[in-house]
Amino acid sequence: MNKCNIGLIGLGVMGRSLVLNMDSKGFSAAVYNRTWEITEKFTAGLAPGKNVKPARSLEELVSILERPRRIMIMIKAGKATDAVIGDLAPLLHAGDVVIDGGNSLFTDSQRRFHELAKQNIHFIGIGVSGGEEGALKGPSLMPGGTEEGWKIIAPIFTRVAAQVGGEPCARYLGPDGAGHYVKMVHNGIEYAEMQLICEAYDVLAQLLGLDADRLAEIFAKWNEGDLESYLIEITAQIFRKRDPESGQPLVDLILDRAKQKGTGMWTLESANRQATVVSTINAAVDSRILSSQKAARTTASKLLPKPESAAFAGDRAGLVAAMHDALYAAKLVTHAQGVDLLRSASTDHGWNLDIAGIATIWRGGCIIRSRLLERIREAFESDPKLDNLLLAPFSRAAIEAGQANWRNVVATAITHGVAIPALSASLAYFDSLRRERLPANLLQAQRDFFGAHKYERVDRDGEFHTDWQDETRSTTLLK
Repeated sequence: MNKCNIGLIGLGVMGRSLVLNMDSKGFSAAVYNRTWEITEKFTAGLAPGKNVKPARSLEELVSILERPRRIMIMIKAGKATDAVIGDLAPLLHAGDVVIDGGNSLFTDSQRRFHELAKQNIHFIGIGVSGGEEGALKGPSLMPGGTEEGWKIIAPIFTRVAAQVGGEPCARYLGPDGAGHYVKMVHNGIEYAEMQLICEAYDVLAQLLGLDADRLAEIFAKWNEGDLESYLIEITAQIFRKRDPESGQPLVDLILDRAKQKGTGMWTLESANRQATVVSTINAAVDSRILSSQKAARTTASKLLPKPESAAFAGDRAGLVAAMHDALYAAKLVTHAQGVDLLRSASTDHGWNLDIAGIATIWRGGCIIRSRLLERIREAFESDPKLDNLLLAPFSRAAIEAGQANWRNVVATAITHGVAIPALSASLAYFDSLRRERLPANLLQAQRDFFGAHKYERVDRDGEFHTDWQDETRSTTLLK
């Protein structure tokens, strides 16, 4: 019997789509799901005539794979993945490869990497982005783990991945948890970009009274220029969708209570550990949390005062144009913050992440794919040691051209009481970054006042403490 090229465990939406993708590229797959009926239904319904072999047990799955075995796990992250690996590992041999394609926390991938290494089994934690369509037609793949393990699975995964300019959107990123860390930051950027788009929608709808049809036109037009991206594209499509029963725009009938799976929060937790600013992502996560407090917001909407400003009476077309520039500038800030976090973690974990390479694999297949990522790739290929994405020549030129509009949008929204937490956070980050001196000098004085935490001076070296309540005593140099 011919052996299969790869095994896949977990036949949910993503698992099924990846198997069909692999088959379309000429690879044979053995599949296993804990519930046999799901495996049977898939092979009979979606995979008849495909080069797919069902397995009733992990033992059977392992037995019908060529060596070295490549086995991909596509199930719920966390304890379920640990349980499958625990059952699977004793059935494998040295040189086999276990691939976790779930949305796993990178520290779990680090632990699994080292545990399986004790048995000389390769572990690859691979971030998969693109949703069901991406998994079927070509996702962005972010692998981390053993480099030898990647070489074993690369002939399959570089074919399965999205292709942009003849390059696969899949490349080895680094050891242990590097792949899942990059995917986590990808998801953090995704949170921020979605929130920025929602804020743009809210300003245009609330201040200009634009309906879904007009909003669809605006977003479709934006998608032809610098803002071209998957998220802008689908936003235009969303505005066009009508409810079949009422004929109303479907978006207007959707409850304004957002959910989240936790990867945005993971990004914030990691940023705190790395002492890295991701304020736009933070605002996006906070906005989802506040949206979930629907009952409290309904009550507050009836009791809290509104701004006294009258309805917007300015240049309507000018506000639409300004929003385009504000959205692009904030998008640059979001990616700058994401890059800072990647580089900080890379240094601490010894991953040696290639920012240009990451931008390359994000150009296609993934949720945040956009025209901007090609510019980011070019910037870091030209200057791998670039301190901050906002310092790249193209970023500086874009912000110089759009800064006035960016500020106008933020000021107008605040004046009229439209919440724009991500847009305003991105502008605050920019304004802080461009300042040589921030008011942290006062903050340090406060800390020294109540906690004797010491401070540094601009005119001499060393650390100092002052007895702030005794006017007869001055500063003390602490060595």
